[in-house]
Amino acid sequence: MISVKRRVVLAVFLACVLIGLVAQASRVFLTSELSPNLSSTSFNPPSTVEPISPIPRSLPLDDRKIALGKRLFHDARLSRDNSVACSSCHNLAQGGVDGGKRSIGIAGQQTDRNSPTVFNAVFNLAQFWDGRAATLEDQIDGPVNDPKEMASSWPAVVAKLAEDAEYRAAFDGIYGGMEPRHIKNAIADFERSLLTPGSRFDRYLDGDRQAVTHEELKGYELFKGYGCIACHQGVNVGGNLYQRLGVMQTYDEGSAATDVGRMAITGKREDLLVFKVPGLRNVAMTAPYFHDGSIATLEQAVVLMGQYQLGVALPKYDVALIVKFLHTLTGDLEAKAP
Repeated sequence: MISVKRRVVLAVFLACVLIGLVAQASRVFLTSELSPNLSSTSFNPPSTVEPISPIPRSLPLDDRKIALGKRLFHDARLSRDNSVACSSCHNLAQGGVDGGKRSIGIAGQQTDRNSPTVFNAVFNLAQFWDGRAATLEDQIDGPVNDPKEMASSWPAVVAKLAEDAEYRAAFDGIYGGMEPRHIKNAIADFERSLLTPGSRFDRYLDGDRQAVTHEELKGYELFKGYGCIACHQGVNVGGNLYQRLGVMQTYDEGSAATDVGRMAITGKREDLLVFKVPGLRNVAMTAPYFHDGSIATLEQAVVLMGQYQLGVALPKYDVALIVKFLHTLTGDLEAKAP
């Protein structure tokens, strides 16, 4: 008889298959305690058809917009007092995040949630933890107008940037003028260029069987077998669906008592504690974790995901192996740093 918990996990997995998010199902592997002594015959390597896809090397974008957007991304004049830039919360030299539980905006104010990475954000189904922005352009409205972040307005931003002769020339040459929608598009196209291909796992998917170790491959098999792959798949290893935090057990960690998730956007009770599933690309570089930054380590995050999302107390050896696999998802970020 299949337990209720395992039925729920299986249902989530099959739902992802039906909407085309998972390329193949993996064996159910929910209860076995693994030995740390892994022999060459203790696992089967992943098949050639996988639910994770390599990140493309580039996207067809206008280099002029990318250059303009990069300058804007690092320009603190987008904020009211010229103290906060996009890069303040999305440091490209630190995994596209700021390393804090919550970001710090204008006048030292703390934002409501942990800053998600800007790298590979183009592959997300929507932006922000609650998905309230449909596009990267829409997302930019948030921090510019938020009183805790940049506390500015588009008329004020345009007025300041229009005083810069280089900006005026660039916007005239690309867009025929400077308007809020042009500023947003330039920044968004720069963000679309922030891809991190070349991870060791992507090299493995592309045929380099020496790119990852035996233990890392075993971690990947566990990642699939336990059901993590049901929500974390595709090119961004997540970011392409919403899920309730606390599928198998009521989530009561961190800010659970005050942050209601997508329910604040939709007004629907069923969206209580529903968030966009984060992508796991470069996840080893983006601590702390979860929407409120309450989880300090990747190991702790894996343990809690097993508990609340899968209803499983993950053995410590399995946690260690899954974390090893997650480290293989770190791509080439050096070329993107300022």
